[in-house]
Amino acid sequence: MRTKTAVAFFAFLVALTVRHALAQNSTEDWPCVQRKVPTISAGAIWSGPDLASASPWSEDSEAAQLAQKLASRRVDLDEADRLIEEFAKSAGKEKDVRLVRVFAGVLELINAERDRILQGIQRYARGQRLLADRIREQSDKIGAVRDEPAVQPSTDITDIERQFAWDKRIFEERRRSLTYVCETPVILERRAFEIARRIQERL
Repeated sequence: MRTKTAVAFFAFLVALTVRHALAQNSTEDWPCVQRKVPTISAGAIWSGPDLASASPWSEDSEAAQLAQKLASRRVDLDEADRLIEEFAKSAGKEKDVRLVRVFAGVLELINAERDRILQGIQRYARGQRLLADRIREQSDKIGAVRDEPAVQPSTDITDIERQFAWDKRIFEERRRSLTYVCETPVILERRAFEIARRIQERL
């Protein structure tokens, strides 16, 4: 009876966790507490010149190289600040327009990375929902055997309980890692904002 109760209670918690996560968001496959923002718009973080006023950033090789470095999370913000300062000093009379190109590149690259992450989170959420459904099915089978010992399950109950325990472990590990996964798009938003601020200081 104790095992049956624990199984049923965990299945209930799984269902509740998934429903609660999805209820917090308008997008069915978005499991994060943070609101889903598909794209970082320039207007939200940039008050400098119109990005379209500069020629395509990819055509300025030095600006493109700097944009790629600044967009990378491997480069900390202190290092990014130094790189921006060096570029601004060496950019000459076209400093402002070239810095605008740099930011246009940074924003495009960060948005591309965020888009990949957002798609990954949605795949993650779909996987969790499918796993939750399987756990509930396993719980029902285990419960039926506990309630009716005469019922002969199609698969040995020991195998079902073993799979239930494994799936439960995977579900819990994924649920615990969700906090970090969901924070990644926010980290990128903050980085884009900080890079924008530091570039604008040089204009």
